[in-house]
Formats: sequence, structure tokens, C-alpha cells
Amino acid sequence: MRPSVGVVIPTRGDRPGPLRAALTGVLAQEYDGRVEVVVVADGVPASLVARQVSGVSGSALGVEAGGAARSVRVLGNRRAAGLPGARNTGIAVLGTDLVAFCDDDDLWLPGKLAAQVAALAQEPDAGFASCAVEVEYGDRRVPRLAGTGRVTHRHLTRSRMMMVHSSTFLFRRGWAWVDESAPAGQNEDWDLALRAAWRYPIVHVDRPLVRVRWGSSHYVGRWADRIAGLEWMLARHPGLAAEPRGAARVYGQLAFCHAALGRRREAARWSLRALSARPAEPRAAVALAVAGGLVSPRAVLHALHRRGHGI
Repeated sequence: MRPSVGVVIPTRGDRPGPLRAALTGVLAQEYDGRVEVVVVADGVPASLVARQVSGVSGSALGVEAGGAARSVRVLGNRRAAGLPGARNTGIAVLGTDLVAFCDDDDLWLPGKLAAQVAALAQEPDAGFASCAVEVEYGDRRVPRLAGTGRVTHRHLTRSRMMMVHSSTFLFRRGWAWVDESAPAGQNEDWDLALRAAWRYPIVHVDRPLVRVRWGSSHYVGRWADRIAGLEWMLARHPGLAAEPRGAARVYGQLAFCHAALGRRREAARWSLRALSARPAEPRAAVALAVAGGLVSPRAVLHALHRRGHGI
């Protein structure tokens, strides 16, 4: 018998179209095990979200899809307000063998679930899986691959490894909970991946099986929240500062965020720290250019997003 899978989709209820598409992508997976979907309404009434997803194929309890049971329920966030609490609300109510995440603006592509379940089955000691992604921004789609079938803790300290994205997460129930102390929900997925990889390398299916849609995130442009989230990560994971390449990346991101807020002195301070850790760190130069008014943060992000990259 194939393992049962519970899928947590958090939503704030302000993008019903993408939410319906995300739910359809999950329900359309060709997987012959039981799949339970929990849509968690955060900050909006669950009844509103239930109306938004009504009529989606498989959105009623007990539906059969591809010969296997599919069920969907909508409930409100019962824990701390925000994305981490919403994810944990879903984890808490599921009784499935495995748990997966899908953000409400992302899309699982065909074969995602079956490939990851098979990869986990081949490595019984592993408890956590991810996969490569396809970044969609405007009219462009860019695949982001990891170049490895195992993502280690060191991989995630040297680089954020954006393809190890929350919408790719699949893990054995009981293996992971989201830390609800993450400031404004920032970097909760990176923190979770680091903690998982510390226990055992993440099993990674290096094919783009999730479409990550950029441009509609609730976190776009929230520079103060990004700063708080990065400082939280540095305090929580000392190994980030111990790895020169990873430290320079985080310091460069902090410099950029301060520059976007017009804090030129702080931007210069973090840029110098970035260059001290890694003289070739490109984010330091970009942050200084933004601080000096040579380019806008929006223009920088647009150029990077067109290539499937973030700052």
C-alpha cells in the first residue's frame, strides 16, 4: 500500500484564482495512495476560502481520483497568526504517513508527488524530500536545478538553494514543525530545511516538478521584515556566519534591504562585512549602487527575477 499524503495549503484568501490552480495541481497528481488536502485560511474566515475553492475538481470529501481517495477540507488558522502557524495548523490535523506543503500561488506539475514518494522509499533513513523548480515571472519560465540528489546542511549554509522551496517539501509526519517565532514568517522554510538537513541529507529529485510563481508574494518589498528574518537566521544558525560564501550572501542581502529603505550607512556597513567575508560578493556592489541612487531596488529585482533568481 502506498503511503498516505497530507498536503497543507496556507492562504490569506486574496488570490482565489491561483489558490484554485494550486489545489487543482495537487488533486491532479497521478498517485495511487490516499491524499488529504488541508487549506488553512490565515486572517480571513474559513467560510470565505471554502466558497473560493468550491467546485474545484475533487474539492468535496471522499472523492475518488485516479482510483485513490482524495479529500479536501478548509479550516482557519488555529495557531499563531501568519504563515508558520498556518502550516503547523495543517500538520496538526493530518493523520497521514507523509506531509507536503504547497503555497497558494504555486503549482505542482505532473509526477511531482509520485517521484518524491519513490525517492524517499529508496532511502528509509531519510525523512525529508524536495525537488527542483521552474520559476515563472511574467512571460518567462526558468528551471532551477540543484545539481545533486542529496542536499546537505553545508549546501544550505553556503547557498539558500532556492529550489529547496517550501512548495517542494515532502516529509514523514512527525519529522518537522515550522518555527512560529520566525519574524513575519520570513525564512521559515529555509530554517526548516536547515534543521531537516542537520538530521539527515534531504532527498532531492532534481527535476522541475513545481512551478514557483513570482510577483504575487506577500513578502515582496517588505524590507524591514526581510531584515528581521535574516538577522533571526544569523542568530538561530551560527553556521551561516562560519561559512564565508554563505555569510557574504546574507550580509549582502542585509545591505540591499537597508539600501532599499534608504539607510545608506547601514547599507555601507553590511556591504563592507560582505566584502570582508568574500571579496567577490556581487550583492555588496549592487547594494551600494542602490544606496547611491544609481539604480532602484525594483529594477534590480526585476532583472534578477527575469533570470529566475532573487537577491
